[in-house]
Amino acid sequence: MDIFSIAEENFVVSFSIVFAVGLIQGLVFGRGIRKKFPSLKRHARLVSISLLILFTINAAANIIKFATPDKFVFSQAALPATFEEGLSLLLGVLGLNTGFGTAVIMFVSITLILIFRFAEIPNIARYFLFALSTITVSVFFVAKFTDYVPTFFQVILYALYQFGITLGVFVVTRRRESPLFSDID
Repeated sequence: MDIFSIAEENFVVSFSIVFAVGLIQGLVFGRGIRKKFPSLKRHARLVSISLLILFTINAAANIIKFATPDKFVFSQAALPATFEEGLSLLLGVLGLNTGFGTAVIMFVSITLILIFRFAEIPNIARYFLFALSTITVSVFFVAKFTDYVPTFFQVILYALYQFGITLGVFVVTRRRESPLFSDID
């Protein structure tokens, strides 16, 4: 019996844990953004809606890429003879050769990376986020370079994880600064 069959048997617990991990990750992100950019508290509604849109686009794109991973077959790859062939091979390995959707995903991802790079997140939380990101990237690489295809249950788990992150960031950033207590900080 493997871990996925145990998780499927206890799907309510699995869904709750995965959603909670995503929610915690989103809360940490949102708190780091609010601490680094305190002036955003005055425009909480606009900022939270903007971040909600960015995270929703990112989550939807990641879920689609997770559910139907682009496969890279090493046996079909040839050694590049020209720079263009080398660039094409590199784009194929990285999965960046799929058009407009990839351009949008890259823009959103780069924007989110820049936001989080400047966010004030404590070291222990950074390690937590780094560990989760490493696990996620590892699963994507396994899906890209092997014959692994996630099951419907695994896709639902990943969707709940992404929804938890999105909701966590939205909940923390939507709080508006109260004029009564703005001088206390």
